[in-house]
Amino acid sequence: MVIEYFNAGAAAEIYRRAHNQGRQLPPGLKYMDSWVDLEYDRCFQLMQTDDPSLLDTWIKAWSDLGHFEIIPVRTSAEAAQYITDKL
Repeated sequence: MVIEYFNAGAAAEIYRRAHNQGRQLPPGLKYMDSWVDLEYDRCFQLMQTDDPSLLDTWIKAWSDLGHFEIIPVRTSAEAAQYITDKL
């Protein structure tokens, strides 16, 4: 999960760049889905990759418009299986 914190007033430029240049994802990094808060301050993006370094490459393309927090996550089913295996 990536939380993108938009710089103040940057939302319009973020959407403009995405419209004109796409998500600018390096090969091997897959966009799954996203949710934007109602104030256009943050975007919560679910991404998928086997190579976490690709997130750094992607973030560089957008770092002038915000900053990012990366939180590794797993599905609920994966979490349940992991815990069940520990019981």
